Amino acid sequence: MSGVIDLAQRREAGIMAVQTDLEDFTGRNPENEIRVSNIAGERLRSIVERIERLEEERKAIGSDIKDIFGEAKSAGFDVKVLRQLIRIRKQEPAEVEEQETLLDIYRRAIGM
Repeated sequence: MSGVIDLAQRREAGIMAVQTDLEDFTGRNPENEIRVSNIAGERLRSIVERIERLEEERKAIGSDIKDIFGEAKSAGFDVKVLRQLIRIRKQEPAEVEEQETLLDIYRRAIGM
């Protein structure tokens, strides 16, 4: 039995010697790298899962918006005009005025 213990002890000592040699040669401790790698992996997994959750939420919100446009269409509203109206409301008032002025000028220029 002491031979088995002796072999296990020698194996352990050999592993420790290899780790020490690696640390001396590379300046890195493989055990610490594994821990850092696990931490980085956990962080990466967390980021990926958060993005996936937000993608699902975006998909659900897109579906809700589509339903609302369907509701507006069934109520007799023009969906294209609604989309235009929403786009305009996102702009600054001065921007909207400038675009309307240019549109008016261009219409006159082509005889509309």
